[in-house]
Amino acid sequence: MSEVEKGRDWWKWHEPYDEPTSPLARRLAVVQRQIRESLDGREGSPIQVISLCAGQGRDLLGVLAEHPRRREVRGRLVEADPRNARAAARRLDELGLGEIELVCGDASMSDAVAGAVPADLILVCGVFGNISDDDVHATIAALPMMCAAGADVIWTRHTRPPDLTPTIRSWFDEAGFAEVTFDTGTDARFGVGTCRLRRDPAVFEPGTRLFSFVR
Repeated sequence: MSEVEKGRDWWKWHEPYDEPTSPLARRLAVVQRQIRESLDGREGSPIQVISLCAGQGRDLLGVLAEHPRRREVRGRLVEADPRNARAAARRLDELGLGEIELVCGDASMSDAVAGAVPADLILVCGVFGNISDDDVHATIAALPMMCAAGADVIWTRHTRPPDLTPTIRSWFDEAGFAEVTFDTGTDARFGVGTCRLRRDPAVFEPGTRLFSFVR
């Protein structure tokens, strides 16, 4: 089941981003900081980026609006909700980021990123809190097939009981990633992590189901 099929209003879900003190807005600031750090520390050009369940693209596009390496970034945003996809597409156009494409589609299948891999930076934000624990594990295990050597993955997950973030961090280690940073925010209501691939990338496998939204 995709996020659209689940029936949640994902357009309204984005509204707290406009409230600076909301947990979602505070989480966005942490995600954007980690994106900047990943871009700043990356050698070579271009930089290939993938964002799964990208929403309106506020995390990546909010950084690229002013980042000095913005013209070096290529990649794909995948978002199933048509309204959010249109908003992200408009923002891409406003910023003149023609090398980043917006795909209105289901990011739960690996086919959604075919042709955009391997990536140097993968965003999995707003996903792990809406899928089963088993699917979180399966998605992390599948990420190496989307990665270039030394790729960064930035992920998020709420920390409400039972807090899964310690287990998620161990799953990234198990999948061959080294943790670069992990931030719980000032009120510890969310976790944001950056993990870097330390093993060889895996062979990309189209037709792989990564997850199904359950919330």
